[in-house]
Amino acid sequence: MSRLTVWDAGSGQELLRTEDADRIAEALRPLGVRFERWNLPNPLPEGASNEAILDAYRPHLEALMAGAVKSADVISLTPDHPQAAAMRAKFLNEHTHSEDEVRFFVRGAGDFVMHVDGKVFDAHCVQGDLISVPAGTRHWFDAGPRPDFIALRVFQDASGWVAEFTGDDISSRFPVHEIA
Repeated sequence: MSRLTVWDAGSGQELLRTEDADRIAEALRPLGVRFERWNLPNPLPEGASNEAILDAYRPHLEALMAGAVKSADVISLTPDHPQAAAMRAKFLNEHTHSEDEVRFFVRGAGDFVMHVDGKVFDAHCVQGDLISVPAGTRHWFDAGPRPDFIALRVFQDASGWVAEFTGDDISSRFPVHEIA
Protein backbone atom coordinates (compact mmCIF):
# COMPACT_ATOMS: atom_id res chain seq x y z
CA MET A 1 0.00 0.00 0.00
CA SER A 2 1.25 3.50 -0.83
CA ARG A 3 2.35 5.50 2.18
CA LEU A 4 3.77 8.91 2.98
CA THR A 5 5.75 9.56 6.14
CA VAL A 6 7.01 13.08 6.90
CA TRP A 7 9.66 13.82 9.53
CA ASP A 8 11.27 16.98 10.85
CA ALA A 9 14.78 16.71 9.38
CA GLY A 10 16.45 18.12 12.50
CA SER A 11 14.72 16.26 15.30
CA GLY A 12 13.58 13.16 13.41
CA GLN A 13 10.09 13.64 14.87
CA GLU A 14 7.36 12.07 12.74
CA LEU A 15 4.95 14.77 11.56
CA LEU A 16 2.62 12.81 9.27
CA ARG A 17 1.90 9.23 8.22
CA THR A 18 -0.85 8.39 5.76
CA GLU A 19 -1.80 5.64 3.33
CA ASP A 20 -4.56 7.67 1.69
CA ALA A 21 -3.52 8.35 -1.94
CA ASP A 22 -5.42 11.67 -2.10
CA ARG A 23 -3.80 12.89 1.10
CA ILE A 24 -0.37 11.78 -0.16
CA ALA A 25 -0.86 13.77 -3.37
CA GLU A 26 -2.11 16.77 -1.41
CA ALA A 27 0.89 16.73 0.97
CA LEU A 28 3.41 16.41 -1.88
CA ARG A 29 1.81 18.98 -4.23
CA PRO A 30 3.34 22.06 -2.48
CA LEU A 31 6.78 20.53 -3.15
CA GLY A 32 5.96 20.30 -6.86
CA VAL A 33 5.87 16.49 -6.56
CA ARG A 34 3.25 14.77 -8.68
CA PHE A 35 1.77 11.62 -7.15
CA GLU A 36 -1.00 9.59 -8.81
CA ARG A 37 -2.52 6.13 -8.72
CA TRP A 38 -2.99 4.70 -12.21
CA ASN A 39 -5.43 1.97 -13.16
CA LEU A 40 -3.41 -1.01 -14.25
CA PRO A 41 -3.94 -2.83 -17.53
CA ASN A 42 -4.60 -6.55 -17.40
CA PRO A 43 -1.77 -8.25 -15.51
CA LEU A 44 1.34 -8.68 -17.58
CA PRO A 45 2.70 -12.21 -17.88
CA GLU A 46 5.69 -13.05 -15.71
CA GLY A 47 8.86 -12.27 -17.65
CA ALA A 48 7.14 -9.82 -20.05
CA SER A 49 9.65 -8.05 -22.24
CA ASN A 50 10.42 -4.37 -21.80
CA GLU A 51 8.66 -3.72 -25.11
CA ALA A 52 5.50 -5.51 -23.92
CA ILE A 53 5.53 -3.45 -20.72
CA LEU A 54 5.94 -0.19 -22.65
CA ASP A 55 3.16 -1.21 -25.05
CA ALA A 56 0.78 -2.04 -22.17
CA TYR A 57 1.24 1.45 -20.71
CA ARG A 58 1.51 3.32 -24.03
CA PRO A 59 -1.77 5.32 -23.58
CA HIS A 60 -0.59 6.58 -20.18
CA LEU A 61 2.91 7.29 -21.50
CA GLU A 62 1.66 9.20 -24.52
CA ALA A 63 -0.39 11.50 -22.27
CA LEU A 64 2.59 11.91 -19.93
CA MET A 65 5.02 12.51 -22.79
CA ALA A 66 2.92 15.16 -24.51
CA GLY A 67 5.19 17.88 -23.08
CA ALA A 68 8.97 18.09 -23.14
CA VAL A 69 9.48 14.39 -22.44
CA LYS A 70 11.52 12.65 -25.10
CA SER A 71 11.89 9.01 -24.05
CA ALA A 72 10.66 6.25 -21.77
CA ASP A 73 12.20 2.96 -20.76
CA VAL A 74 11.83 0.15 -18.26
CA ILE A 75 14.08 -0.39 -15.26
CA SER A 76 13.92 -3.59 -13.27
CA LEU A 77 15.92 -4.82 -10.35
CA THR A 78 15.70 -8.21 -8.69
CA PRO A 79 17.40 -9.59 -5.56
CA ASP A 80 19.62 -11.86 -7.65
CA HIS A 81 20.99 -9.02 -9.82
CA PRO A 82 24.80 -9.12 -9.43
CA GLN A 83 24.95 -5.34 -8.86
CA ALA A 84 21.86 -5.04 -6.60
CA ALA A 85 23.80 -4.08 -3.45
CA ALA A 86 26.01 -1.59 -5.29
CA MET A 87 23.03 -0.02 -7.05
CA ARG A 88 21.14 0.29 -3.77
CA ALA A 89 24.13 1.97 -2.12
CA LYS A 90 24.38 4.46 -4.99
CA PHE A 91 20.66 5.31 -4.94
CA LEU A 92 20.74 5.75 -1.13
CA ASN A 93 23.02 8.78 -1.42
CA GLU A 94 21.16 12.08 -1.49
CA HIS A 95 21.27 13.61 -4.96
CA THR A 96 19.49 15.92 -7.39
CA HIS A 97 18.79 15.83 -11.12
CA SER A 98 18.68 18.55 -13.76
CA GLU A 99 15.28 17.27 -14.90
CA ASP A 100 12.21 15.81 -13.21
CA GLU A 101 12.58 12.19 -12.10
CA VAL A 102 9.43 10.39 -13.24
CA ARG A 103 8.69 6.79 -12.28
CA PHE A 104 5.68 4.53 -12.58
CA PHE A 105 5.76 1.29 -10.59
CA VAL A 106 4.61 -1.63 -12.74
CA ARG A 107 5.49 -4.17 -10.04
CA GLY A 108 7.12 -4.12 -6.63
CA ALA A 109 7.84 -1.09 -4.49
CA GLY A 110 10.40 1.52 -3.52
CA ASP A 111 10.75 4.68 -1.47
CA PHE A 112 11.45 8.11 -2.94
CA VAL A 113 12.67 10.16 0.01
CA MET A 114 12.82 13.94 -0.47
CA HIS A 115 14.65 16.44 1.72
CA VAL A 116 12.86 19.80 1.40
CA ASP A 117 12.55 22.85 3.67
CA GLY A 118 13.78 21.13 6.82
CA LYS A 119 11.57 18.08 6.37
CA VAL A 120 12.03 14.56 5.03
CA PHE A 121 9.16 13.18 2.92
CA ASP A 122 9.26 9.40 2.40
CA ALA A 123 6.89 8.41 -0.41
CA HIS A 124 6.60 4.61 -0.35
CA CYS A 125 5.44 3.81 -3.89
CA VAL A 126 3.90 0.51 -4.94
CA GLN A 127 2.50 -1.09 -8.07
CA GLY A 128 0.23 1.45 -9.79
CA ASP A 129 1.91 4.58 -8.36
CA LEU A 130 3.28 7.40 -10.48
CA ILE A 131 5.67 9.86 -8.86
CA SER A 132 7.44 12.81 -10.42
CA VAL A 133 10.14 14.48 -8.32
CA PRO A 134 10.97 17.98 -9.64
CA ALA A 135 14.41 18.85 -10.99
CA GLY A 136 16.73 20.12 -8.28
CA THR A 137 14.89 18.37 -5.42
CA ARG A 138 17.24 16.72 -2.93
CA HIS A 139 16.23 13.06 -2.64
CA TRP A 140 17.30 9.44 -2.51
CA PHE A 141 15.69 6.13 -3.48
CA ASP A 142 15.54 2.83 -1.62
CA ALA A 143 14.05 -0.44 -2.83
CA GLY A 144 15.32 -2.37 0.18
CA PRO A 145 18.05 -4.96 0.70
CA ARG A 146 16.30 -7.37 -1.69
CA PRO A 147 15.07 -5.02 -4.44
CA ASP A 148 12.34 -6.46 -6.61
CA PHE A 149 10.59 -3.94 -8.83
CA ILE A 150 9.81 -2.96 -12.40
CA ALA A 151 9.25 0.71 -13.15
CA LEU A 152 8.75 2.89 -16.18
CA ARG A 153 11.17 5.80 -16.37
CA VAL A 154 10.37 8.91 -18.35
CA PHE A 155 13.12 11.33 -19.44
CA GLN A 156 13.37 14.76 -21.02
CA ASP A 157 17.05 14.20 -21.82
CA ALA A 158 17.64 11.11 -23.94
CA SER A 159 20.88 10.40 -22.02
CA GLY A 160 18.74 9.21 -19.11
CA TRP A 161 19.45 9.10 -15.36
CA VAL A 162 22.20 11.51 -14.33
CA ALA A 163 22.65 12.35 -10.63
CA GLU A 164 24.45 15.20 -8.89
CA PHE A 165 25.33 13.89 -5.41
CA THR A 166 25.04 16.43 -2.57
CA GLY A 167 27.53 14.84 -0.16
CA ASP A 168 25.00 15.23 2.69
CA ASP A 169 24.70 12.13 4.89
CA ILE A 170 21.04 12.83 5.80
CA SER A 171 19.87 9.61 4.15
CA SER A 172 21.80 7.61 6.77
CA ARG A 173 19.81 9.26 9.58
CA PHE A 174 16.34 8.13 8.48
CA PRO A 175 14.70 4.71 8.23
CA VAL A 176 15.37 2.69 5.13
CA HIS A 177 12.89 0.60 3.18
CA GLU A 178 12.91 -2.98 4.41
CA ILE A 179 11.22 -5.49 2.10
CA ALA A 180 10.57 -8.88 3.65
